[in-house]
Order: sequence, then C-alpha cells, then structure tokens
Amino acid sequence: MEPDRVFIDIRTCDLTLSQVMNEIAKLQSEYPEYEIFMDGDSYAIVGRRRNQR
Repeated sequence: MEPDRVFIDIRTCDLTLSQVMNEIAKLQSEYPEYEIFMDGDSYAIVGRRRNQR
C-alpha cells in the first residue's frame, strides 16, 4: 500500500482556514484518484489513493 501523500503541512504554512479549504477543493479536482483529508496525527492535508475495485 502506498503511503499517504502530504500536500499541505498545517504547522508550517501561513494559510488561513478559508485558503486551506480552497486548496483542498483544488486538490480534489486535480487529484481525483486521491481522497484528500485533514490528518490530525500528522497535522497536515494529505491524500490517500482510492481503492480501485
């Protein structure tokens, strides 16, 4: 299984919440093969490849 891909590290970015939400929407359209979500353990916006069944 492929490891999660970190797109935005929340700890080191200077984005506002609305900017992060806009970036998530952009990532979802650019990477439809990934599930984009906030990972609370790594405190980052990450992508996990969707299972192809």
